[in-house]
Amino acid sequence: MRFFNTAGPIDATTHYALDPLKRWDLPEVLSLIDQRKYFLVHAPRQTGKTTCLRALARHLNQQGRLRCLYLSFETGQAARQNVPAAVQGILSRLGVEAKRQLQDTFADENWQAILAKHGPLEAFYVTLSTWCEESSKPLVLLIDEIDALVGDALIS
Repeated sequence: MRFFNTAGPIDATTHYALDPLKRWDLPEVLSLIDQRKYFLVHAPRQTGKTTCLRALARHLNQQGRLRCLYLSFETGQAARQNVPAAVQGILSRLGVEAKRQLQDTFADENWQAILAKHGPLEAFYVTLSTWCEESSKPLVLLIDEIDALVGDALIS
């Protein structure tokens, strides 16, 4: 039996839910993505941001023209001001999620060497840019919980 969920992302098979792709202007979001623009989803807590981002990632991957990865930066929260630890956690999560969501092992196989060579201030950029160059399709990265980072970890 389905129920109302107020703690975390919605799973339409077990929770009552509105179609997350109908909760925002999907054609406008897709237009921004096609134009390679950044966009921000801002709303109060527990209003469905994560659910919508995950649904968008599935939608884009099902279309097949792009490869889309949903990534939460929440893993970097515990690092607080420790930039190397935050970057290491985020890159590790990037590798795991790329493998899980896209069956792509590039980030997982390369982030540690990139971090060692380029350091914590450049490793995320170098990992993403190199991965994009290697990818057969354009990559879209949907970042969630960026506000979990604080201080220098957020700035870097």
